[in-house]
Amino acid sequence: MSLPDFNARAAAADHAAASRYHLGMTDTRWKPSVTVAAVAEHQGRYLLIEEHTPAGLRLNNPAGHLDPGESPQQAVVRECLEETACAFVPQSLLGVYLSRFVRAGQHGQPAEDVTYLRIAYAGSVGLPEPGRALDTGIVRRLWLTPDEVRASVARHRSPLVLRCIEDHLAGRRYPLDAVGADASVYAPGPLS
Repeated sequence: MSLPDFNARAAAADHAAASRYHLGMTDTRWKPSVTVAAVAEHQGRYLLIEEHTPAGLRLNNPAGHLDPGESPQQAVVRECLEETACAFVPQSLLGVYLSRFVRAGQHGQPAEDVTYLRIAYAGSVGLPEPGRALDTGIVRRLWLTPDEVRASVARHRSPLVLRCIEDHLAGRRYPLDAVGADASVYAPGPLS
């Protein structure tokens, strides 16, 4: 292949890739879905939740989406409380992870293709708050040993469930202030 042909093919490939991320002439860009996760260990067992998903009952770390107006650290505290009824106290950043989820469309629905950016925190939880209901779709909280978590991989909602626990077991810890939130995050109304 000649150099001009190679350059033309490379330019076409670059354009095709850019088109996947820049839709039309707008400034719409691909954006990952930002989530947070709590990794809590007590006496050799890890806190997980069992939840209803479109794929059936699945196991997950207490986790959820970052909401507008909150820092990732605030989000992980909120999500853990909503999903387990236990107050989570973040002690360190465990890691930042990317994972892609693809599911074929069913019954005329489009395919689902989402990339998640997960910010995981290691910390501790207190006892469940009496009378506090678990979030919709959450069946129960449970404490599993690392071997039980490994043995249940087929039921994990994401490959990040085990990855976060393995990283915790390996001793990975980063300072909480490694993830910051500017004051503008908390400003009411649209930013100018």
